[in-house]
Formats: sequence, C-alpha cells, structure tokens
Amino acid sequence: MYLDQEIAEQPIALERLLNQETDTARQIAAAIREFDPAFITIAARGTSDNAARYAQYLFGAQAHLPVALATPSLHTLYGSPPHLGRSLVIGISQSGAGADVRQVLDDAKAQGALTVGITNDPASAVAQSADHHLWLRAGEERSVAATKTYTTELAAIAMIVNALVEDAALNQELTRLPQYVAQTLAEFISSPLRDPGWVERYRYMDQFATIGRGYNYCTAFEINLKVKELCYVTGDPYSEADFRHGPIAVIHTGFPVMVIAPAGKTLPEMLDLLDKLHEKQAELLVISNEDAAFAHAQNAMRLPAMPEWLTPIPAVIHGQVFALRLAGVKGFDIDQPRGLTKVTSTR
Repeated sequence: MYLDQEIAEQPIALERLLNQETDTARQIAAAIREFDPAFITIAARGTSDNAARYAQYLFGAQAHLPVALATPSLHTLYGSPPHLGRSLVIGISQSGAGADVRQVLDDAKAQGALTVGITNDPASAVAQSADHHLWLRAGEERSVAATKTYTTELAAIAMIVNALVEDAALNQELTRLPQYVAQTLAEFISSPLRDPGWVERYRYMDQFATIGRGYNYCTAFEINLKVKELCYVTGDPYSEADFRHGPIAVIHTGFPVMVIAPAGKTLPEMLDLLDKLHEKQAELLVISNEDAAFAHAQNAMRLPAMPEWLTPIPAVIHGQVFALRLAGVKGFDIDQPRGLTKVTSTR
C-alpha cells in the first residue's frame, strides 16, 4: 500500500522543497514585482483547485492581490478566453499534464500575461509552457489519491508569497513547517488516534460535511474530496459562513461533520458554530490546536501551536489519515479507487 507511505513522507518532501526551491521562489517573486500584476488568475483542477483556494487567501492577506480561479472551458470548449494581459496567471497541476490548464497559460502568455507553473514534473507540458516553473520535488506519488503533492503545492504557494512580501518573520515560520507536519503525524502514534479501529464508528456513514473558513476553506474541500474518492461517501464542503445560510438545516442527530477550527481570526465564529452543531446533536470530528474547540468533539484531532496561515498543511493530514483508515475498514482498494486514474487530462 503506497498511500500510507506517501502520507508519512510529507515532512521529508516539504523539507526538500524548502531546501531546493527557495531560489526559484525568489526568482518568481522578482518577476512578479517587475510585472506588477493587477490581479492573479489560477488555473487548476481537482486537488490542485483546492491549493488554488489556499492561494486566494494567502496572496490576498499577505500580498493584497485579488485572486480569481480561471474558467478553463472558456479557453478550450468556447474558444473565448477573457482578457488576462494584466494578470499573473498560475497553473497548478501535480502531473503537469492538464491540457486545459496548459491552454489557459498559453492564451494568457499570448495576451502578455506573466505565467507561472507549479508541478511535480519539470518536463511536463504545463511546466514547459509557463514563463517560470516551481518544481514540487515531492518524489513519485504512486497512489491515485494525492497527499504529498497537495501539501507541497500549498508550501510552494507559501514560498512564492513569502518571497514576494519579503517578511523575515513569515519566512522563519515557514522554515518550521516540516516540524509542524511531523508533530501532526506523531499524533497518530501518541494519542487514541493511533488505534485504526476508531474509524469503525463511521463504517456505515453515507453522508457527511466538512467545514472550514479563511485559510482552511481549502482544507474543508480537500478533506471532503479525499473521503469521497477513497471511501465513496457523499459529502459537501462549506465555509462556516455559507453553511449557516441554509445547509445547516440538514443536520440531524448523528450527522457526521468534520470541522477545521485552529486558533486564529476564524476561531470565535467556528466555536459558535460548534455550539450550534452540538445542539443539533451532530457527530463532531474537530481538527484544532485550541482546547475550546474540542468541548463537544466525539473525536479530537490535534494540531501543533502554530500560525493560522500555515495550519492548512498539517490540518489536511488528519483528513488524509481518516480517509485512508475508513477506506481500509470498508475493504476498498486504497491505492486504486474505482473509476479513477493518477493522471486525469481534461480540456
């Protein structure tokens, strides 16, 4: 089984990326400053789309640049691309083989945009198409479900943003990332989570929700995707704010909800939502580094004390392990989920 190995490799993969691609991130940041984009557009699919959601918050909060997600179908199916000439256009693709992501970069470059590719293959089409490329250096990922390529995508985005804003404190925090991830993985050795049998409780769940906000909006989406693709369970990801606008009505006794609620700006609203979900007798799985968030949790998944902007990287590991173990309990093929392939090329 490759998936458990690749989950465990994440601290090493992140350390390798930070050690070997820092100069590349600085070169990209210098090109961004020279180009001075009016906004950022990111083209991605699947898991990489969730990395793009992280970029929306990090570029926005730290570099004060608006970030939009691209509409690849306008470039491929409709042949009517929007005007991207004043945009920094980033293509994120683990394999670098996405034809639609590459087409967005090609069209943007033809219009005069600055283009950047983030992939795990420097020889790929997306890498070759972009003006600049940042190699994830995650190593081969053999399981269909992306784990280390996702967390390195988030780290790559953080490296570019930190190089762009040139904040020594942020950079110092980023260097501790492999340690934070290693501490999170150790949680599965030193706590009740070490017993894989705890997921037996969820063997027959047929629906669930994941909720995050701010930097961890992306985490809600990525954990939800991992559970769907490995365990074949219907679920929906939400922002805490959006969840209150209607979807909360579906919650009933025993409904499983995974909530990502680390210390930071979003915590007060997340604690209030946890209280309301408890009143509705939801089954709460909580990822946090704040004790108050575990007050009503059936399962507490702990994070290290760390800056909020970095929490999406270790937080998603709890979701990866949950999906891995639930798929095992259900007897599914963990490395080769039905109907999926490692490289999905769309246009």
